[in-house]
Amino acid sequence: MSLYNRNYANSHEQELAREYSQSSLSTFIKQTYQLFAASLLAASVGAYVGLGIAHMFIGNLPLFIGLVVVELGLLFGLIAAKRKAGLNLVLLFAFTFVSGLTLTPLLASVLAMPGGASIVAQAFTLTTVAFGALSVFAMNTKRDFTAMGKMLFITLVVVIVAAIMNLFFKSPIFQLAISSVSAVLFSAYILYDTQNIIRGNYETPIEGAVALYLDFVNLFTSLLQILGILNRE
Repeated sequence: MSLYNRNYANSHEQELAREYSQSSLSTFIKQTYQLFAASLLAASVGAYVGLGIAHMFIGNLPLFIGLVVVELGLLFGLIAAKRKAGLNLVLLFAFTFVSGLTLTPLLASVLAMPGGASIVAQAFTLTTVAFGALSVFAMNTKRDFTAMGKMLFITLVVVIVAAIMNLFFKSPIFQLAISSVSAVLFSAYILYDTQNIIRGNYETPIEGAVALYLDFVNLFTSLLQILGILNRE
């Protein structure tokens, strides 16, 4: 009887541990997506402010490069301070705000086109629908996308190198190809990051939120470039 009682107690403790683990993971996922939504809001404010002073960005390459450097500095600082409560949130929203500012040249050039506002709206809608559909798929499929990290990173490096090369070539066709590959790449990253989040593979919700934010913004940028080039041609 005592042996039975001990087994029952162990079983009960294991059940409680599983319930606690599931509850902790649910809280982690909820916080991650809340921070992701707040990050998008901060970036939208940054883009809005940037469009208000777009004349400062147009043709001012040093200013743009300076903002990119600041953006990268904030990102690295955020990663280093991901466990420092308060500071990590300040760095998260500072980073996303500045990243919104760096979208100004692209947004301004598209908005200056005939039907530019419609193109931006289409790109945002497509990004939102794709993000939602891919996230739901990643959460419900039995296929494991978390093993794609190395392949995705190599592809990302190739895309970055190609984008830098095109700064000199300035080829719309080459840019269209780069943007198309980028759209597929960051769609795959959404699958990868979503599964890592729901499996608790990130240490903090901040990391998960930043990963989703970068996926969303880069997919939006890629689609905006594609639509902008096609409508321009």
